[in-house]
Amino acid sequence: MKSSLFSLLLFFISLSSITSSYAQSKLWYTQPSENWEEALPLGNGRLGAMVFGATSTERIQLNEDSLWPGGPDDWGLAEGKPEDLAYIRELLVKGENKKADSLLVALFSRKSITRSHQTMGDLWLDFDHQNITDYRRSLDLENAVSSVSYSHDGHAFEQKVFTTNPDQAIIIQITTAHPDGLNGKIRLDRPLDEGFPTATTQAVAANILQMDGEVTQRSGMIDSKPAPILHGVRFQTLVWLENQGGNLKAEASAISLEKVKNLTIKLVANTSYYHSDFRGKNQADLLAIKNKSFEALLQTHQEDHLALFNRVKFQLGEKAADTIPTDVRIESVKAGGIDLHLEKLLFDYGRYLLIASSRPGTLPANLQGIWNRHIAAPWNADYHMNINLQMNYWPAEVTNLSELHDPFFDFTDALFPSGRKTAEQTYGMRGVAFGHGTDLWKMTFLQAAQAYWGSWLGAGGWMMQHYWERYQFTQDKDFLEQRVLPALSEIAAFYADWIVPHPLDGKLASSPSTSPENSFINQHGDAVASTIGAAMDQQIIAEVFDNFIKANEILGLESDLLTEIKAKKQALRSGLQVGSDGRLLEWDQEYEEPEKGHRHMSHLYAFHPGDAITQTQTPELFDAVRKTLDYRLAHGGAGTGWSRAWLINFSARLMDGEMAHEHVRKLIEISLYPNLFDAHPPFQIDGNFGYTAGIAEMLLQSHDGFIHLLPALPSAWPDGKISGLKARGNFMVDLEWSAGKLNKASISGPTGGKVKVYYKGNSQVLELDKGEKIDLWF
Repeated sequence: MKSSLFSLLLFFISLSSITSSYAQSKLWYTQPSENWEEALPLGNGRLGAMVFGATSTERIQLNEDSLWPGGPDDWGLAEGKPEDLAYIRELLVKGENKKADSLLVALFSRKSITRSHQTMGDLWLDFDHQNITDYRRSLDLENAVSSVSYSHDGHAFEQKVFTTNPDQAIIIQITTAHPDGLNGKIRLDRPLDEGFPTATTQAVAANILQMDGEVTQRSGMIDSKPAPILHGVRFQTLVWLENQGGNLKAEASAISLEKVKNLTIKLVANTSYYHSDFRGKNQADLLAIKNKSFEALLQTHQEDHLALFNRVKFQLGEKAADTIPTDVRIESVKAGGIDLHLEKLLFDYGRYLLIASSRPGTLPANLQGIWNRHIAAPWNADYHMNINLQMNYWPAEVTNLSELHDPFFDFTDALFPSGRKTAEQTYGMRGVAFGHGTDLWKMTFLQAAQAYWGSWLGAGGWMMQHYWERYQFTQDKDFLEQRVLPALSEIAAFYADWIVPHPLDGKLASSPSTSPENSFINQHGDAVASTIGAAMDQQIIAEVFDNFIKANEILGLESDLLTEIKAKKQALRSGLQVGSDGRLLEWDQEYEEPEKGHRHMSHLYAFHPGDAITQTQTPELFDAVRKTLDYRLAHGGAGTGWSRAWLINFSARLMDGEMAHEHVRKLIEISLYPNLFDAHPPFQIDGNFGYTAGIAEMLLQSHDGFIHLLPALPSAWPDGKISGLKARGNFMVDLEWSAGKLNKASISGPTGGKVKVYYKGNSQVLELDKGEKIDLWF
């Protein structure tokens, strides 16, 4: 920026000086949930709950992130061997894609699989309240507390629920002003698995319910054939009741209440996945909270949650009282309205869900986060690594929630032993190989009943992007040396072995290669999936090689592998080719597309979430991205929630605020359930996380070597402010704007450093000392 554009004030600032004049983030409704997609989610990273808010029989559906059937040694690798791979490659050179597709599935895939993450069960509160008035239920995102309040027979009733990470428990407090108190039953159970029970519940004392179970999957499937799974993770759930007034009485599998004035429920659960003595761990967890008051537990919980949630604060328009229920707001947008508060609320919701579903020491958020009511969930509620798992963590770094990214890295590292076995035994190669899907037991073979669906080996490279991004955002050289480089080395080694000369030009290319879940029409008129050097594979491999080289340069290292990767990067076929109509090619050459509006836009990986295509560095490719997106949208693309969220990010990278906001509106209009869960449909949580990342991308970008302020501000957001966003280089950014123009930007550097800041065609280089903050006034 020109020097006349700035008035610079340098000073140190503490967190306590951040303004608090931001609208409250709360989902609220005036009626109970009628179905699961209206219930409100709570979570501590491992334990989850869905609160329905019913007045007759309240249901709190329960989850734990490790509840899976089976075990790590149940299923072996596919039968394919290196010589089979060589034959498939020969077929592709001859143009026999259809036969290659068939053999790829037959020999290298375990085809359709059913082995699902599962519900822990349900806690039922049978109160049978009648004559209900003044009903309200809510989810306070700032305090992570679900509340239900109403009057029955003219007397006040209130329920509060939260899931605490520090105390590893679900806590419920119920109070009533009714002269008869609370009367009814507390029950705990789990759905049947194909008609068979998998858990037993008993009242072991007048105030304790105990449920013991083992996860099974009688509808299990492998190789597209039935394969019942009759063993799995074992678990125990304990429910401890504390009453003021009235009486509690143990029944066979329930506890009855009579004239209880106040009731506190403390629920703990543990599994054999995390603890060999999970029952002992359960007793210890319960013992640790038995004598803690509801107020003390709540305070500890709120302090823990707010330390994460309050890192970013976002406001659109003026702060105003929220007088419109959340479901009514959604319907208003469906009718053509614009709701800035709902757009802000949905941004905060993504951060809330990440805090609730991913904490250090837990598993990463799966396709449904941790919230799952099923025994056999859609797509197994597993880990899809062809965008879904990655999208879950897009907001982690930019919204300053880096430690919530840790489960992603821990889980990926834990895939490596299986991936080495797959690389060596199946493909005859070094390093590690990942298929597109995995689960608790970390299998890495391909899963595809059809080649286009899952015969793809780009997952490992895409996962590595997150390792590199963590380093980019934090500048943590210990993480670079101890986590990034070891992982990158194995992925790079595999791809170095995997790539072969392309028959058209001799450049190195992935083979066989597919574009996730898409297909093309080959020279014989067949709809096929496999080719040599599909764009996404080439882009991912190039990125892996580039980042491997950069990591070694930063650390000052040399190795034989580095020499090899440098040479193969130079010989790598480009995944950035522009077709005759100006669009980026999705495959190695121009083909007709049977589904022109396909939801996956994999060949734009280098544009987003990658950074190889930018307006400043590659303007022609940047224009080709626009044409590619316009074509997809003109043919009905982006129908699903996560795909729409990706389009918000694409539009932001195009620096087109109006396009981005149109997709913000469309996501709310067609891809949200009443509880703001993303509707694929059915529910997939990736769209929630992708939306939050997209909003951040509209306001701040740092992928092109500089900090770009308000790169895609739409006219619908004339006034607003946001604090606590993070830019690459480990810089914190606060922004305030009005009338569509930036008023103030604050840049701080926890570790200091030099950074270029850009806004509306002007730029300036800032140098910050460690901990320094610079305010830029416009």
